[in-house]
Amino acid sequence: DTGSSGSPQFHIKARAARVGVNFEWPDIAKNLALTGKLEFDFEGNFTRTNNRNISSIRSSTPSIRLAYMRLEHILNSQTSVFVLFGQDWTPFASSTLPNLVESTGLGIGFGSLYERDPQVRFGVHHKVGGSRHVAIQPEFAIVLPASGITPTDLANQLGYGERLGPDSARPGIQGRLVFQFQLDKARGVAPAQLIVSGMQGSRRINITRGNLLTAAQTALGVAAGTNFVDTAFPRGAEVNSDTWGVTGEIQLPTRYVTLIGKYYSGADLRWFFEGQLYSVFNNTAAQGLTNTFTVAGLDGNSAVFGLNASGAPDYARQRPVRARGGFLNLGFPLSRIFNANPEGRNAGWTMYLHYGIDQAVSRDIRKAGGANGRQRGNLAAANLQYKMNKFVTFAYEQSWYQTKAIGTGAAFEGTNQHEMHDIRSEFATIFTF
Repeated sequence: DTGSSGSPQFHIKARAARVGVNFEWPDIAKNLALTGKLEFDFEGNFTRTNNRNISSIRSSTPSIRLAYMRLEHILNSQTSVFVLFGQDWTPFASSTLPNLVESTGLGIGFGSLYERDPQVRFGVHHKVGGSRHVAIQPEFAIVLPASGITPTDLANQLGYGERLGPDSARPGIQGRLVFQFQLDKARGVAPAQLIVSGMQGSRRINITRGNLLTAAQTALGVAAGTNFVDTAFPRGAEVNSDTWGVTGEIQLPTRYVTLIGKYYSGADLRWFFEGQLYSVFNNTAAQGLTNTFTVAGLDGNSAVFGLNASGAPDYARQRPVRARGGFLNLGFPLSRIFNANPEGRNAGWTMYLHYGIDQAVSRDIRKAGGANGRQRGNLAAANLQYKMNKFVTFAYEQSWYQTKAIGTGAAFEGTNQHEMHDIRSEFATIFTF
């Protein structure tokens, strides 16, 4: 519930400040180059310490964004291969990002779909040639498996973040294929790209025998609970689920307008900030479970156990919440369109129009979030930017966020409704060095 008036707020913030350094060693060996990047920002948490309790709202902490090294070997004039080690944007989904002024969250739950992840990535870049300078680049990566579900207790979260992905004992697998060509041959226009990407991963909750025994004895009685565990789960249990996703992405720059967009479909997309931020649900109906009870895993995340339709001990299979969505973003170089003097004061005007949507499957939401769970998020935005010089850009953005629930029992502004909205007005001064 947002409260009686929708909880309007006013902010002035500096936490979007971003600092980094690039490394380059172009002649480490014949036809071999070493490059790297280290980058962090201040989008971290608000520190709770004795000397910062009062002023924590303006004291966000720095956090890592990117930290990787890349080796690239030139095979011939048309082909090169590379390997990247470290944390970088994921090959799945992160190639295309919207031009939005609001960078905190960058449209999470509203169709953006992206992530930065520790990884080892391999790729080949091949120049096909021709008048359009065609090139292709297939890539494959093994990445840190993660699901974005934090432990239920603060001590574990501070100690290791989450362990559901690593406990699957296998890496996440991602891939990307980029097809690049020069759509508009005008000077200064970037090449166009058509991109497809995909990923598959797994997560696991480890249930110890002790936790399961205690919960079963409490729910079923000491004798029945002991028999429940000894019969089916004498060593505890492992509850698994999968995550997957595919995207199609376009980047089409021309001298008059640039169109970028993305479509995605997948399941358990919480780690990539979409699927309405749902992860999985316990599918108790599929096994016809009765006498159900919940058991906490090693990190506090839980699973549901009970008796199946045959009366045998069983657990509810965890199923990922399915979702789809995407965005379209149009960029207009106003100064070029209106023939502004490239050396004059009006040379730096641009405008962006954006629409994004993220929608989860309704029947999955009813099982994961109840009868009134979030089902869809829509974002419409427009911003106007003026680049005064290469160091300073002024921008204004007007945006409209809408979240819809599948029922009318969700409380917004003190009453039961099926949707809420948020209108944001943001002015930014962007310094780039």
